[in-house]
Formats: sequence, C-alpha cells, structure tokens
Amino acid sequence: MADSDDAELVGMGLRVSVSPVQTAFYVLLVLIGVVGNATVVGVIGKSILKDHGGGRNSDIIIVNMALSNLLVSVMRNTLLVISDVGLELYSSQEWCQFLMGIWVWLRSVNVWSTLFLSAFHLQTLRRVAPPVGHPQGTRGPPKSLLLTLGLIWLANFIYSIPAHIFSKSGNQNTTETLMLVSSTTRPLLGCVWNFPSSYSGLAYATTSMVIHETIPIILMTITNLGSLYTLYAHSKLRSLLQDAPVIKRVPAERRAAKVILSLIMLFIASWGTSIISVNYFNYNRGSSADFLLLIARYANIIFIASSPIVLAVGHRRLRSFIKSVIAH
Repeated sequence: MADSDDAELVGMGLRVSVSPVQTAFYVLLVLIGVVGNATVVGVIGKSILKDHGGGRNSDIIIVNMALSNLLVSVMRNTLLVISDVGLELYSSQEWCQFLMGIWVWLRSVNVWSTLFLSAFHLQTLRRVAPPVGHPQGTRGPPKSLLLTLGLIWLANFIYSIPAHIFSKSGNQNTTETLMLVSSTTRPLLGCVWNFPSSYSGLAYATTSMVIHETIPIILMTITNLGSLYTLYAHSKLRSLLQDAPVIKRVPAERRAAKVILSLIMLFIASWGTSIISVNYFNYNRGSSADFLLLIARYANIIFIASSPIVLAVGHRRLRSFIKSVIAH
C-alpha cells in the first residue's frame, strides 16, 4: 500500500473514495448477478435440453444472454469484489493481456446478445403466420439462429484482439489515462491499456464508442419502438380478425414484449450511463469525473443483477422454479 491516502492504486482499482456501505451494496449486486443468471441458465437451459425439438428459440436467446451476464460476473465482477475488500493483486504481462482480451470479449458479447433478443422479438411479432417447417419436437433450433449466435461470439472475439495486444501490467505508480465501457471503468489486477500513443488510444476508444457502444443502443431503441408499434397495430385488428394466427398470440406476445422492453430499457439506462461517464473521463477530465466514474461503477452491474429478476417475473418456468424453491 502507498503511504499517502490519496494515492491511486492500479491493482486495487480504486479511483474514488468508496464507503463500506457502497462496497457492501456492490458485493450484493454481484452475488445477485451470479446466482440469478446461473439460475436462468440452469432452469431454462435444462428445459431446452429436455425438449426434443431443441427448445423455444426465444429461450435459447435468453440463455445466451444470461450466460454472457454470468461469465462477466464470474470473470470480472468477482475480481472487482476481491479488490474492494482490500486484497491488492497484480498480474503478469501475459495474464493482463489474456484477461483484458477476455473482459472486452465477454462485455461485447453481452451487448450484442441483448440487442439480438430485442431484434428477434420484433421479427417474431411481425410474422403473419406460424413458421413453416417441421412439426414441433422433430427438429432442433433453426441453424440460422445458432449461426447468428455463433457469429456474435466470433465477431466480438475478433473485436477483442486489440485488448490482448495493447495492454500491459502496471504497478502502484501507474495511472489510468484511458477507459473503455466494454472492458473496464477502473483498473484491475494492475492491467492497463498500452497503446503506442494517446492519439491511437483515443482513436480506438472513439471507434469503440461509435460502433460498439452507441450503435447497439440506437438499434435497441428502434427495435423496441418497432415492437410496441407492431403490438399496437395487432391490437386494433383483434376485433376484426379473431382467427388470425398472429392475433391469437397477441396477449402472450404483449406479456413477452413488456418483459423484453423492461430488459432493454434497463440495459439502455445502465449502458448509456456508463458511456457518458467513461467518455467524460476520456475526453474531459473535469471536476465531475470522479462522481461519474462512481456512477458507472454501479451502472455496469445493475443490468446484470436485475435482468434475472425481470425474467423471473415474465417467464413461466422461472416462476415455477422459484415458487418450488420458496415452498420447500
């Protein structure tokens, strides 16, 4: 530990003063995120495996999103908790490159998996008839769905390669000069960015902000507005076309839309707050930087911790499992 109380320790990752109450609240959110998302993956994933038809497509997408949430919690947020309780750790150059790459990869997958859930639901609502194909229970999920999910993981792995290349292990005297929403809002295990110049670092941060952080937020907003408009249009036709396949599904789809809309709005709020806070630090460094970084600290975990709760409200299997656990 440094002699001065005001010194900034990279290994500890503490940029602003955090009270014990704030630390306890963060630890609670991390625990909820790990347990909640593990429950979503276990319960819904088990039902998918038991379904000879491969499970509902929406369930597969939900499990994919929850899995990315879980991996972010285990691979990064639990390490942040360890640093919060006062254990100072530093990684080697090789481990820092590996961990920074993993962190960027998982956070990136988390963003696009959430967007895919929103886009898939909009596409489902716009169908004018049930999907044509093999009877339920005779085939697995569509290859196009699995291919899309695979591309999300692969494309974001490629995106994370610079995080592997341009990172290094720092020490107690190293200060953070650049942050990315998709990887870190504070240093951890002594791992910091190591771009050749400040210009190349800001160029990467700007590109990341536009392509990887801002565009998904805009697309999520568009898809959710489209879902709401489609549901509104369906509702107006219910009295005229009672036997239409899509019209019959409107009540169920409306319930699903409320759950997904809540998830996406929660994500937009948390991710958007992080974008504003972190990029204020990158480009301004004004007097509000410390406060905004503290806000970003919690914004990054709130969606991961809250999404299983929102899903439990709207998903029948999750509700049944929770009721059975409470009953016993």
